[in-house]
Amino acid sequence: MRRPNPRLSLFFGLRLIASLAAIAQLASAADWPCFRGPNHDGTTTEAKAPLTWSEKEHVAWRIDLPGSGNSSPIVVGDKVLVAAALEKGAKRGLWCYDRATGKELWKQVVDFAGTEPTHNTNPYAGSTPASDGRRVVVWHSSAGLYCYALDGKELWRRDLGSFKHIWGYGSSPVIHEDRVFLNAGPGKGAALLALELASGKTIWSVEDPDGTDDNNPKGTTPRSKWIGSWSTPLMIKTPGQAQLVVNQPGAVVAYDPGDGKVLWRCEGLDSLSYSDTHSDGTYVVAMGGYQGPALGLKLGGSGDITATNRLWLTEKGNPQRIGSGVIVAGNLYLVNDNGIAQCFDLATGKDHWKTRLPGGGKYWTSLVKVGDRLYATSQQGTTTVFAVNAEKLEVLAENKLDEGTNATLAVSNGEIFLRTTNRLYCIKEQATCSASCIARELTARQ
Repeated sequence: MRRPNPRLSLFFGLRLIASLAAIAQLASAADWPCFRGPNHDGTTTEAKAPLTWSEKEHVAWRIDLPGSGNSSPIVVGDKVLVAAALEKGAKRGLWCYDRATGKELWKQVVDFAGTEPTHNTNPYAGSTPASDGRRVVVWHSSAGLYCYALDGKELWRRDLGSFKHIWGYGSSPVIHEDRVFLNAGPGKGAALLALELASGKTIWSVEDPDGTDDNNPKGTTPRSKWIGSWSTPLMIKTPGQAQLVVNQPGAVVAYDPGDGKVLWRCEGLDSLSYSDTHSDGTYVVAMGGYQGPALGLKLGGSGDITATNRLWLTEKGNPQRIGSGVIVAGNLYLVNDNGIAQCFDLATGKDHWKTRLPGGGKYWTSLVKVGDRLYATSQQGTTTVFAVNAEKLEVLAENKLDEGTNATLAVSNGEIFLRTTNRLYCIKEQATCSASCIARELTARQ
């Protein structure tokens, strides 16, 4: 009998391990596990996604959602998850669907008997869930923070307190290694939190000393007194130090993710901030909301780095900014609330170009980059695709759906998952929503 060659066995064993690792890496890269994608910055390693679609063309399936919300979908393996609210926020939940068919796999709905103000454009599902591939975390604001296994089993829940603001909530949890980070607020008791992913136990909490409830029932509070941050934290990996950076009222602040201590802060923002921090690892751009200031800085230093590291500040003439942009090759691409797209230099803040997107409309969603394309979805449900081009706006396609949205699309394995007011779409090349699509809709409703 022939004896196996130990060298060949070792060679093929290593080849098998490498292949399995590559497959696992590809599977992970295909996920869109949290708000603004796998890198928390609107980008993906995927090379392509559908360029054009409509209600019928290139729609693999669409389903009716059980409730409203601005929560964006996430994609984890063969599952699509999205938060929704029912009965004017008295019920808030997380729904899980089969990514191939749109069929509901499970749901977890929690009851909320309290009162919580919000704006009619921001229903009670304003936060996007996040997953590490085994668990999913969803924040329902005053109704609590919840963690589930991907089969729908509840693992833990946390009551983080009551949050009250006339515009509701919108920050999303971020998972990094074995922790969950959440910019909880706005309102009295607003805080940046780090919790154990396995148990939900608080590791550290940094309260916002300026946090205040803002009910403003009669519209009497001066605009200058409105305070709040809806910014989702961004993890920046710099040599020797990871930094958790978030736009806060008055400043952009970096925290040590280990213990919550402030690493640095840069002044210049006003009391409101909606969009997330932007960074390419060298520069940081932070923008205030409600026509607030924008600033750019260079990473480095500690403490108050306003005088030493801030490179530029624009205090006046800024548009309303809700969604976040995408950084490519030292430039930030952004679509403002008024539908004006722009491309500007990170280091100087100077525009390369600024042009209104065709079709008009307002934009609350964040940009998504796939390959050399940028995807921007309006409140009216039109997704404009334009090229990564620092010289001019180059529109490639306009894709109209019948419903509006404030949710940012997700991309996974060449497919787009888009949440509108009442529906969830899977958009795929070579797909046509005809009789089979309608049949899938009916099956998903059952």
